[in-house]
Amino acid sequence: MSDYYEIRHVVGFEETNLVGNVYYVNYLRWQGRCREMFLKEKAPAVLAEVREDLKLFTLKVDCEFFAEITAFDELSVRMRLEELTQTQVQFAFDYVRVTDGDATLVARGRQRVACMRGPNTATEPTRVPEALRVALAPYSEVAVGV
Repeated sequence: MSDYYEIRHVVGFEETNLVGNVYYVNYLRWQGRCREMFLKEKAPAVLAEVREDLKLFTLKVDCEFFAEITAFDELSVRMRLEELTQTQVQFAFDYVRVTDGDATLVARGRQRVACMRGPNTATEPTRVPEALRVALAPYSEVAVGV
């Protein structure tokens, strides 16, 4: 088992700008997509909680770019758990261009998420669900208490 959760993506023309390279906002979209697919595949119980009253608030995102990618580049978006507190999770993302077996790191990003519960007018922090802690443990850079 790898130490990251991965989704694969082939860049389309609609994700590029007039110059032909990938428009920066797509990297943030791919972070969100990777996180969503992780929940669907590895933590469906958390999705059930989201349908009830759990809210996953994204507090912060960033992305540092090292190389350009263009339409039809094959991309591996790799997510790891970087930090876990009682109420928050920080993910790290590596964006890796995969060409004929070669892998090139093209960008690196982070995303911090807070777990919240309650109605929209009175939302309060809540503990990271146990099901999420368990699902994230194999992808952690640090020890995760479950």
